[in-house]
Amino acid sequence: MSTTPSPPDQPFSASAPPLSLTERRKAETRMEIARAAAALFVRRGLRATRAEDIAQAAGIAPRTFYRYFATKEEAVAPLYAAGAQRWTEAVRTAPGRLTVPEALHHAVHQTLTPGAGVSAMSWEWVRTLIRLADASPALRKVWAEVCQTSEVALAEILAARGAGAGPGITPDLRFAAAVAGAAVRVAVEAWAGTAAPPTGPDGPAALALRNLEALRDFGWGSRR
Repeated sequence: MSTTPSPPDQPFSASAPPLSLTERRKAETRMEIARAAAALFVRRGLRATRAEDIAQAAGIAPRTFYRYFATKEEAVAPLYAAGAQRWTEAVRTAPGRLTVPEALHHAVHQTLTPGAGVSAMSWEWVRTLIRLADASPALRKVWAEVCQTSEVALAEILAARGAGAGPGITPDLRFAAAVAGAAVRVAVEAWAGTAAPPTGPDGPAALALRNLEALRDFGWGSRR
């Protein structure tokens, strides 16, 4: 029996503005392709998997695959992005009474703790996806682009929470968003490189919380 984790039905889903029926169908198709691609990458390896194989596994024509993704590596971007979006959404919806460091800690507990919206089995799938990115420059590029997009979104969210020294996305907010994003990204990557369970002192949440302590140096304890 294979010990490879199966792609979760809805990994790291996040709240979002209502989509039209067409947009929803496109998003569902993208996620179906992403799950098929990730499963093949894990089972066969990245090099042995062709875009045509992914299309067949997803039940679509190759030309349909290329309408959604330019390369086979890009096909797993929706899975990476779903986790990043869930993290930023948790910061956005954190209670308004919380300071910025408190909102970030709240988001970590909401998104990086198994059972808080993401099962332990899904976290094993996340571990596999991160390891795949670490072993492939092309896949690593996809992961890096998703993280950069998340960083921009986080800066906008922090600005909306009134965390900056001025209106809009100020340099200090861009820097803070980069630091906060790196704190979470490095924690997940570090955990994925080990055999540690997703809970406990070596789990992604615990590692991210330790990393986020650096943000207190910004003196944001009283900012909203």
